[in-house]
Amino acid sequence: MAADSNAVDAERAGAAVRAAGGKALFGMGLEELRAVVEGLGLKRYRAVQLGDALYKQRVERLEEITTLPVALREELAAQGYGVGLPELVQTAKSVDGTERYLVRLTDGETVETVWMPGGDGGERGDGSEAASEEEGEVGDAEDAVEVRSHVSEARRSPQRASSLGTPRRGAPALSQNKYGDSDSSHPSEQSSPGTPASSQNDASRGARQNDERDLGGYKRATICISSQVGCAVNCQFCLTAKLGMRRNLTAGEIAGQVAAVLNRQQVRIGSGKGVETPSRINLVFMGMGEPFLNYDAFMRAVHVLRAMGIPESRMTVSTSGILPGILQFANEPVRPKLALSLNAPNDTVRGEIMPITRKWSIAALLDAVRAIPLGKREYVTFEYVLLGGVNDQPEHAREVLALLQGMKAKVNLIVWNPGPGIEYRQPTPEAVAVFHRMLIDGGIPTFTRRPRGRDIYAACGQLKRTLSEGVAEPGLVGIQPVA
Repeated sequence: MAADSNAVDAERAGAAVRAAGGKALFGMGLEELRAVVEGLGLKRYRAVQLGDALYKQRVERLEEITTLPVALREELAAQGYGVGLPELVQTAKSVDGTERYLVRLTDGETVETVWMPGGDGGERGDGSEAASEEEGEVGDAEDAVEVRSHVSEARRSPQRASSLGTPRRGAPALSQNKYGDSDSSHPSEQSSPGTPASSQNDASRGARQNDERDLGGYKRATICISSQVGCAVNCQFCLTAKLGMRRNLTAGEIAGQVAAVLNRQQVRIGSGKGVETPSRINLVFMGMGEPFLNYDAFMRAVHVLRAMGIPESRMTVSTSGILPGILQFANEPVRPKLALSLNAPNDTVRGEIMPITRKWSIAALLDAVRAIPLGKREYVTFEYVLLGGVNDQPEHAREVLALLQGMKAKVNLIVWNPGPGIEYRQPTPEAVAVFHRMLIDGGIPTFTRRPRGRDIYAACGQLKRTLSEGVAEPGLVGIQPVA
């Protein structure tokens, strides 16, 4: 049934491209490109040239493909073909350097994509190369040692747990900067007059790092991409859920968001001389939509992105818990890293905030995750959005520890990001610190993710279509064409 639904949505998306007056080349695999050039009576090697132009050079128009004769480019255009990259039409820039883009598709539908210079710390502890980079760049040497000690301690003692309710005696309290950059637009995150000097130094360091990102001094970046127009999962704490479900994206529309953003940011991945010089770009399929409800297009996009020079080890896909998708994902020979949005310690709480739980229980999801053949250093990420008074209490942390004991798991805590019309509240800094420390002391590598772009509604759970009935949201500005 899911495969049939994917096929229907793919056809709808394809029909939208055709209705817009063109056939998108971006997103096609090598065999499809060969079929195109052979259909024009050309040699097969032209397909390789076309693929290099699309995925290595990231051309935006047929006219830019100088490796093809002018007559061939004209013939492709006459046959209705075009590159077909999504168009970045509006942007908003955060005080922390994050950029949020409104992306227009060929049929006029819009999705959102986020560029985070410096990343958001989400990869820490998952065993990947990206994790190692982040663990070495967590602000200063003391923070980096703390990160590595958390991971190594948990890996040495995966069964360790204790009766916890407060941080262990002598353990350092987690400063606000450990789980959120200070932001003048969010008074709840400001340091109080009695804040220790170390926390104030953390905040100052965070400000300096943001300045460096604004100046282009970041060492890596993360792009958050969407997989659907809207979302059908209906998580109660997420703004995207309010949109409902419009349609699935094609593989080209998913991967095309990355190409469009990299072009805007002038990021070079691979040289034109065949000597790979990959930039440190990480991708997270955590934007609008549920990737595993658009599984086939999502996996095709993974392969397109690999053709662009981004390895799957630098990609993370987040699912709300689509059981058939997880089982299929476990059998993929090439796959990104997995993040499961847990967000609750039991089915009762999870069913209230994530109705999808009524179809697949936490126990069933964890069994499916255990079936994934993990690499030697690979860990599955469990995302946990902390909602004040709902799932952030010590008893909830104990239940999470019981759920994850014995698994190759790490936890990313996410302080809930507010949005208009959503009746939840943020947890207190003290509740976050206690929850975090309890999981670490219980043997689970745990990290509290930095919110990025919260002031422009670009943070986790805040993405939504910003064009409604033709009215743009305040704060978004049009993007001028590059001269």
